[in-house]
Amino acid sequence: MKKILYIIGIGVTGMFLLGSCGSHTDKEEAHDHEGCSHTTGEHRHDEHEEQKEDGDDEIVLSKEQAQAAGIQSEAVEAGTFRQVIKTGGQVLAAQGGEATAVATIAGVVSLGNRIVEGTEVSRGATLLTLSAKNMAEGDPVQRAQVIYDAARKEYERMKPLAASRIVSQKEFSQAEENYQKARIVYEATAKNSSGGGQAVAAPVSGFVKSILVKEGDYVEAGQPVAVVTQSRRLFLRAEVPEKYYRYLRTIASANFKTPYGSTAYSLEELGGKLLSYGKSSGDNSYYTPVTFEFDNKGDVLPGSFVEIYLLSSPMSRTISLPHTALTEEQGLYFVYLQTDDDCYRKQEVTLGADNGQRVQILSGIASGDRVVTRGAYQVKLASTSSTIPSHNHEH
Repeated sequence: MKKILYIIGIGVTGMFLLGSCGSHTDKEEAHDHEGCSHTTGEHRHDEHEEQKEDGDDEIVLSKEQAQAAGIQSEAVEAGTFRQVIKTGGQVLAAQGGEATAVATIAGVVSLGNRIVEGTEVSRGATLLTLSAKNMAEGDPVQRAQVIYDAARKEYERMKPLAASRIVSQKEFSQAEENYQKARIVYEATAKNSSGGGQAVAAPVSGFVKSILVKEGDYVEAGQPVAVVTQSRRLFLRAEVPEKYYRYLRTIASANFKTPYGSTAYSLEELGGKLLSYGKSSGDNSYYTPVTFEFDNKGDVLPGSFVEIYLLSSPMSRTISLPHTALTEEQGLYFVYLQTDDDCYRKQEVTLGADNGQRVQILSGIASGDRVVTRGAYQVKLASTSSTIPSHNHEH
């Protein structure tokens, strides 16, 4: 009997333990499942945080907004870039491109036509007027006319007398010479004369470069009064520091900027060519001159001082960008990469040589990157705007 009860007890205990074990197993499985879910949740949370951090650098502009702002981008490709020597210099009128107007008589200057520097004039146009009516010696035109009339009458009087041998041939020749001299002087002085005085005409067509006299000045005959330049062919004279002398042999062209505009002119586009470079420095100077000649196809003012970018030996496989692609913040330079149709990202770059139109990029971008080349400032403004819509971009 005791044996039967013992067996029954063992069986009940075993069933209890089996039930407990099964319940524990189910709880462990449930706990393990909950642990996977928790781990998966953490993984998704990390991905969200990472995407959020990446999204902080993104600038969102729709195609319509970019087009309205004039934003343009291009794929970066390594190419040839010339080494650059940045220096200063001056634009000069080419030889034969300028002419000086001089006073034909002595007199007082009158700028009645209001000709000023930069005025376009044609050949023969009046630049200013000279008058000597109130001078002690009188009007030179009137004096020349009096002398001419007297010489003409004397010549005409002696002409029949010489034919009749009443006067000698020598006396007649002298009268004829006096007449011819008086005629030349009178015609020269009376040529541009009017009631207001003697006009000084422009010797060539072009632009008035400088007026060398003022209203009311007294000038002598032959004195320079104005300079007219044709501005068709100009010289570009660069002053290069001596430390770059060994590179002068490799210089082939140049770009330059004027102080009155932001345009960078290319001598290659202006039909320019290198004329010469100095073999020594000037007296009391540490600079060597390099001279180019080019056509004035733009609004380049002769005599102006300019920034010059001498183009030297070419460098192959070099990444460069136009100036319009760069923005500057506290001495650091940045570009904006277009990551897709409506996303942009700010990228710091290190600059190298500058040829006035494009800048060498030493680091920050690589071939194949798409960079904003126009409208970079607009993208910069968009990056600081608080009204930019959130970007829900799915990859």
